[in-house]
Amino acid sequence: MEGADNAVPRKTADLEHMAEVLITGEQLRLRLHEEKIIKDRRYHLRTYPNCFVAKELIDWLLDHKDVTDRETAIKLVQKLLDHGVIHHVCDEHKEFKDAKLFYRFRKDDGTFPLDSDVKVFTKGQRVYEKLLSTENSLMQTREEEGVKYQRAFIAREFIDWLVQEGEVTMRSEGEQLSCRLLEYGIIQHVANKHHFVDGNLLYQFRMNFRRRRRLVELLNENPPLVPDSHESPFCLRKQNPDNSSSNFLSVSPTKEIKIISAVRRCSLSSSGGSSGYYSSSPTSNNSPPVLSNPKSVLKRPVTIEELLAPGAPYTKKTLTIVGDAVGWGFVVRGNKPCHIQAVDPTGPAAVAGMKIRQFVVSVNGLNVLHLDYRTISNLILTGQRTVVMEIMEEVNSE
Repeated sequence: MEGADNAVPRKTADLEHMAEVLITGEQLRLRLHEEKIIKDRRYHLRTYPNCFVAKELIDWLLDHKDVTDRETAIKLVQKLLDHGVIHHVCDEHKEFKDAKLFYRFRKDDGTFPLDSDVKVFTKGQRVYEKLLSTENSLMQTREEEGVKYQRAFIAREFIDWLVQEGEVTMRSEGEQLSCRLLEYGIIQHVANKHHFVDGNLLYQFRMNFRRRRRLVELLNENPPLVPDSHESPFCLRKQNPDNSSSNFLSVSPTKEIKIISAVRRCSLSSSGGSSGYYSSSPTSNNSPPVLSNPKSVLKRPVTIEELLAPGAPYTKKTLTIVGDAVGWGFVVRGNKPCHIQAVDPTGPAAVAGMKIRQFVVSVNGLNVLHLDYRTISNLILTGQRTVVMEIMEEVNSE
């Protein structure tokens, strides 16, 4: 085995930056679709599908505090244009102009160039998402040379999984893919000491595809990569995005407001069937997350038998929640049954009628009363953006 200085034959920092541009661009594209900034537009008797107007985009970025001035906004969007993420609808303008011109994301019109580099990152992202969205024991706390590593996987088990999931057809192809992922900085040996080997060495994802990127990061040619963490879709959204010490609200829309201090998106992780709230600085990517595990909002523990007992003081409701680019806007917690721990008052879940202390009965038609919150999280992650949930709430609980 080789030492740390020679262990990881990696592509240049330009490739890592390109990956960040692609991920950031995709996150922006989803937001613009949700806000109806991207839509079919008509000009001179011709309809241009899935377009945005340059000037409107700059206005939108300023309104949403993604940038502080128009000059910075133009530089950011130009970065997307330079990397082929967006283009003028007629490919007439190679420089992004703050004007009433139509631009389109290449992913929306099928013209995105899938060169060899892009294909590696696309494959890496698909594998990453599939690992986090399905029940498996591949990534867990493991020990190598007396040191414990979170969310680590064994090389040979990873290749077994790639073959089983149809990502590769044979082990040699799986090892080749893994070497490519390591070469591009998507995965690494836990201690960064070894190449990828089909054996018992431990590896981790070095690139966190789910981390919410800030657009201004595009101007940093060598952005630091954030260690992997499982960012659940059950996240609360920032109330003050321009405030580095902003808060999240844990509320019932008609009652009780609790302030949970945080500086970025929440994620779920814990043992024993209850979730925790993690926060870490958006400007200090190497800082370990700080765990704050607030007290359950339930007034007392409730069993499945109590919920389903004849004459029980609970009523069932069906909620249809259309997730936005930030998330669904709620936190689920507990185990058999799970309950709603927090709801963003301005998020999709609150709009649909979700409140704290409701119990989760089913997700997209599947009964989940006997499941823990991690499994419910996986169900939503693997489903569509629109989630249909049955919940039970106590009658006259307000």
